[in-house]
Amino acid sequence: MSSATEGAAPEGESPATQAPHDPVVVIDDRNAYLSAVAAIAEGHGPIGIDAERASGYRYSQRAYLIQVFRRGAGTFLFDPPAIGDFSELNDIVAGEEWILHAATQDLTCLREVGLHPARLFDTELGARLAGLPRVGLGTVVEHLLGIHLAKEHSSADWSTRPLPQAWLVYAALDVELLVDLRENLGELLDSAGKHDIAQQEFDSVLTRDLSNVRAEPWRRLSGVHSIRGGKNLAVARELWLARDAYAQEVDTAPGRLVPDSALLAAARVLPETKRGLSMLKEFSGRASRTQIDRWWAAIHAGLASQDIPASRVSSDALPPPRVWSDKNPEADARLKAARAAMTERSEELSIPIENLLTPDYLRRVSWTPPGDMTTEAISEMLKNLGARPWQIDVSAQSIAKAFVEANQTLEEPGKTES
Repeated sequence: MSSATEGAAPEGESPATQAPHDPVVVIDDRNAYLSAVAAIAEGHGPIGIDAERASGYRYSQRAYLIQVFRRGAGTFLFDPPAIGDFSELNDIVAGEEWILHAATQDLTCLREVGLHPARLFDTELGARLAGLPRVGLGTVVEHLLGIHLAKEHSSADWSTRPLPQAWLVYAALDVELLVDLRENLGELLDSAGKHDIAQQEFDSVLTRDLSNVRAEPWRRLSGVHSIRGGKNLAVARELWLARDAYAQEVDTAPGRLVPDSALLAAARVLPETKRGLSMLKEFSGRASRTQIDRWWAAIHAGLASQDIPASRVSSDALPPPRVWSDKNPEADARLKAARAAMTERSEELSIPIENLLTPDYLRRVSWTPPGDMTTEAISEMLKNLGARPWQIDVSAQSIAKAFVEANQTLEEPGKTES
C-alpha cells in the first residue's frame, strides 16, 4: 500500500517515517455524505471503521471524526458534528462485519450518531486471543503487515477545526489497514483453533453495557479517599458537582478547568472566605480564579449541607487479595491455587490470563465457592457471573481441581498432628 512505509527499521536505526499520502478531505455536509454512502454501498466486503474523540480536551465523549474504509469504495472521513445522523450509512452496512480496533472505546460514540454494528471483528481483542505480545494498533500492523504506522496524533484534540492535514492522514491510515489486518488475524486464530473463542468474545463486546454509570460519580475524584471529615467530603462533592456542571456548559474536560488535586486541597483546608480560597496556592487551574464565585458558592453549599456523605461506601466489592490471608485464609489458599492453575492454562493456550477468565470472576468464586466445589457447580457459578462458554470450558475443571488441592493443603497440618 502506497500510504505507509513497509518493513520495520533495522536494529540501531531510527523508525521508518510515513510515506507520502494523497490529500485527505473531510466530508462535512449532507449532500457529500449521501454521495459517500452511495459509494460505500458499491464497495464489497467488511467495513473498517474508527472514531476520534477529544478526550482530555472536551467534556463530551462524542466522535469528532469518523473514518470508514471499504474495498472497492475507498476511504471516507466524516465530520459527525456537521453531519448529525448516520442512519443512512448504518442501513447500507448493518449486515456486514465491522472491523474496529479496541471496539469498546468507540462503540458508544458510534451508537450516538446511529451506527450500530451487528457483527464485529475487534483487531485488538483478536490480537490478544492470538497470543501476540503487544496489541496496540501500530505494533500489530507492523508485526503482521510489515508496515510502520506513526502514532504521534493519537492524543490530539480532534474537536479542532479545521483539522490539520497531517492529522487527517494519520486518521485515514488508522482505518485503511484494518481489513488486511483482520484477514491476517483471522488466519492466526483459525490455525490456532480459536475461531469460536474469538467469535464469542466479539459477540460479548456488542452486548456489553458500556455506560459505566456510578451512583455517586463525584467519588471518582482522584485521592478522595484521603479526605477525612463529613463536612470536608460534602465540600468535595459540591466542588465536583459545580465543576462538572461548568465543564458541561463550556464543553471542556473538567480537569482542564480545575484539577482534582485543587478541589481536594480546598476540601481539606475549608477556607473561611472567598479571599482565603483565592489565596490558596494549591487551588490552581485556568478557571480557578475566573470562576471563583462558582467555587466559593460550592464550598458554602457543602458547609451548609445536611446531606453528609458517608466516609465509606457500601459495595459488593471483595477485599483486595493482599488482605485475604488475614480475613479469609481458606479463600486466600483457593485463590492462589486457582491463579497458578489458570496461569498454566494461559501459557498452554497463549491467551492472556485476564482474557482467559475475568479476574473478578476468579476472585468471587474463590471467596465464596459453591458448596460441593465440583466442576459442574463451578461452571454454573461462572456462567451466572457472566463468563462465556469457552471461558468456562477452559477454566472450570482447573479451578475445581485447584480448590480441592488447596483444601487438602489446609488440612495437612491437622492430619499430621493426629
